[in-house]
Amino acid sequence: MHHIDFSLPLQNPVLIFSIVLFIILFAPILLSKLRIPPIIGLIMAGAIIGPYGLNLLRRDSSIVLFGTVGLLYIMFLAGLEIDMADFKKNKYKSMLFGLFTFTVPMVLGISISYYFLQYSINSSILLASMFASHTLLAYPIVSRFGVTKNKAVNITVGGTVITDTLALLVLAVIVGMERGEVGQEFWIRLGVSLVIFAAIVLYLIPVVSRWFFKKQENAVAQFIYVLGMVFLSAFLAELAGMEAIIGAFLAGLALNRIIPHTSALMNRIEFVGEALFIPFFLIGVGMLVDFRVFISGVDALYIAAIMTITATLSKFIAAYLTKLSFKFTRNEFLMMFGLSNAQAAATLAAVLVGYNVITGTTAEGEEIRLLGEDVLNGTIIMILITCTISSMVVNKAARELALLEDSEGESAASQQPRAINRFLIPVSNAETIDQLVGFSALFKTKKEVTEFFALNIQTDEENGSRGMKLLEKAKKAGAAVDTNVRAISRYDINIANGIVNSIKENGISDVVLGMHQKSSFADTYVGDVLENVIQKTGTTIFIYKPSQPINTIKKMVVVVPEKAEYETGFAKALQRLHLISKELGCRMLFYSNGITIEKIQIVLEGLDHNLPVIFQPLDEWEDFLIISKDLGMDDLLVVVSARKKTLSYNRLFDKLPKQLSKYFQENNVLLVFPQQF
Repeated sequence: MHHIDFSLPLQNPVLIFSIVLFIILFAPILLSKLRIPPIIGLIMAGAIIGPYGLNLLRRDSSIVLFGTVGLLYIMFLAGLEIDMADFKKNKYKSMLFGLFTFTVPMVLGISISYYFLQYSINSSILLASMFASHTLLAYPIVSRFGVTKNKAVNITVGGTVITDTLALLVLAVIVGMERGEVGQEFWIRLGVSLVIFAAIVLYLIPVVSRWFFKKQENAVAQFIYVLGMVFLSAFLAELAGMEAIIGAFLAGLALNRIIPHTSALMNRIEFVGEALFIPFFLIGVGMLVDFRVFISGVDALYIAAIMTITATLSKFIAAYLTKLSFKFTRNEFLMMFGLSNAQAAATLAAVLVGYNVITGTTAEGEEIRLLGEDVLNGTIIMILITCTISSMVVNKAARELALLEDSEGESAASQQPRAINRFLIPVSNAETIDQLVGFSALFKTKKEVTEFFALNIQTDEENGSRGMKLLEKAKKAGAAVDTNVRAISRYDINIANGIVNSIKENGISDVVLGMHQKSSFADTYVGDVLENVIQKTGTTIFIYKPSQPINTIKKMVVVVPEKAEYETGFAKALQRLHLISKELGCRMLFYSNGITIEKIQIVLEGLDHNLPVIFQPLDEWEDFLIISKDLGMDDLLVVVSARKKTLSYNRLFDKLPKQLSKYFQENNVLLVFPQQF
């Protein structure tokens, strides 16, 4: 062991990485017994092992690199997990909160800095901009409790972009003024660069991403591509004169509708971030804590106390004004205050920029900085205290909101029995298993119990080993989307009987059947297997034919026949389609006759449907092909069909397989047979 250097700080990269991993593992576990949020545990651990603590590790370039990745990951996840329908619905509330949480800290910060701390006007404005910005440090807590779609969270996330953008613009202007760079050319350059940046991230990246996901189905390649887009957007933001965190957040918004929340890709993104990158960032923040500030003198502590009180009070007032404006509950108010109180990334960037700007020299030759060393030290203490307050408040508010949602669900369940949905996925083709399981996972909801079964029918013993491999692949595909898939293997005289008997034996509510991309509906639809399953069971049946990944879908074009509203499973089928639309974030276009459209509207109103819904008349089924004018290559065609001898059955349905195969072969197509008693 003589060749290994154990001097402090440690230099061995293997030992350093192993120590950090064990901190990530054990710090949250140990401190959870003291009811301390895991985020605070990691920050405290970073302070203890950092250069101002035990000096086990240096805050070197590797810690800074991983920390930067973690910070961008937090902002990216915030944009990726936000409910876009609610985001648009609450955009004006987000704008108001963003203005409140920017204006109040600016006014309060400038007043205290200029009149109380006797700083110059430029230093006061820069210091106030530090109070105005905040970091969504506690967002992982919100995600852990499953309340990311709460309106208070959505409004706070939207407001964060506004206040951070304005605060960082103030930083750029003040620094430019100190350097004598602010003029007409400065404003033109800034405006043009911001417009180009926004156009690339919000319009070009989604187009390129849809193309990429169509061409590349490899899971590793998709994950690397997403990371590449995040950091490219962050870099473009810096080129435009903004901070990288704004670019990461906008990248999340740009990819929001392309990465479904229940997809395998989303599962991988969240896992890697929460397991590695975000903890590294929190540990890196802890390493900034300089314990010597507490004993260096009264001035540093005094400034730190003033800064902390001003930042916390201003964020509290901003959240409270928003609460009064929109009559939010106490827990929603606490959520907004907690999420917006943490000062970390943008604050640290601003103070370091201000500290490095030299405005002159004293008579003794000492450099005069825009923000002095006392402010730098005070900022570190402010970051520690505000992050602690933020984590504790968000932890409490998120817990209460989650309990409230659960109690409301239980209350609804007490009035109406909680539904148990059982989806059966017959598997016979290894190439379609991942797509079928991923499609079925779109139907998961928190309010209902959803179980998934993969079925393989064996008609002779020679197919036994192949069938087990298919079932094993289905279970792995389920694990990739965080879904438990139970395998069923059975022998039967034929495949149709095996599916029908499995439906009866397992109480199946929905069946998802798949077709290979190159298959023809004309070949499959009229086949004995499918026809027998449709006619011998009243279960809801989905027949899905993918031509491109489901996450690249922009719009759902749904064709509903006349009198479909009289079928037993009409409302249930619409509910299923609504879930697909919600998970994919795509709008819906319905084709049907006037009476049926009225019934569809009634059902959707009861489903709290926030996404755009358009209705087009289709009075005669002979005009079925008219839908092609509104159907693009990236759209999902949904046809609600019917079993023979049912109220909505039309003899023209017999032509449907040939029409779908001839005119819509390149589209994703979904056939739906509503439930029948």
